[in-house]
Amino acid sequence: MRITHTFPIYINEDSTILMLGSFPSVKSREQMFYYGHPQNRFFKVLGKIFNEDVHNEVNDKKRFLKKYHIALYDVIEECDIEGSADSTIKNVTPIDLKSILKKYPKIKKIGINGKKASSLFKKYLERYCDGIKLYHLPSTSPANAKTSLEELVKEYSKLF
Repeated sequence: MRITHTFPIYINEDSTILMLGSFPSVKSREQMFYYGHPQNRFFKVLGKIFNEDVHNEVNDKKRFLKKYHIALYDVIEECDIEGSADSTIKNVTPIDLKSILKKYPKIKKIGINGKKASSLFKKYLERYCDGIKLYHLPSTSPANAKTSLEELVKEYSKLF
């Protein structure tokens, strides 16, 4: 099924780190915000890094992200996908990263969440990232249960 990204990038003028996933899950699309699946460990990982609880409410997530100058988006603007499975993604239209980086020049680091996001980032977007430090990170998705929370915290800590 062809789906367009249904909610905007979360970013502001003070954002210094841009986190990119692949494409919003069904739960995220329902919530109209990033990492909306209750089993996704993204905000749990960041909470441990910054020693702060992040609740699953969108406003709490936004407050946390703003405080730590973190922007969120995805590598894919539009694609064919079945449910939430990255393995089913086809016919990708990537985001316009070049325009984002031009509009938000304080972005100095980009973290890429998961293998699918990393491979698509390398294919479509990496060429726009001169002078930006890139971090290819393990997925925080519940589908990546083999990576422990402690391992995720260790890897994501390198970005911060």
